[in-house]
Amino acid sequence: MELNFTHLLNEYRKLWNNRKLAGDEDAEAVLKEAIERELKDENSHPRVRKPLYEKFFLAVKRVTGSNLDAADKNALIKLHIEKLESMK
Repeated sequence: MELNFTHLLNEYRKLWNNRKLAGDEDAEAVLKEAIERELKDENSHPRVRKPLYEKFFLAVKRVTGSNLDAADKNALIKLHIEKLESMK
């Protein structure tokens, strides 16, 4: 199944309504970088950053609790899992 990264990036933006993400010229790279920054907790002050697996849990919880379509939720969670596995 081919993922529409532009669509997924727009759906991901709905989860973070006040977070700036780069343009859509390479939506796949922008989305994967945003997920990596989220998992690394780079948007928080270094003293309050949470461990990787805790951030993963919180990210999945945010996605599953959102109003996104089930297919979009599954695709975003799959991308989070892939990024987590590459970061281990």
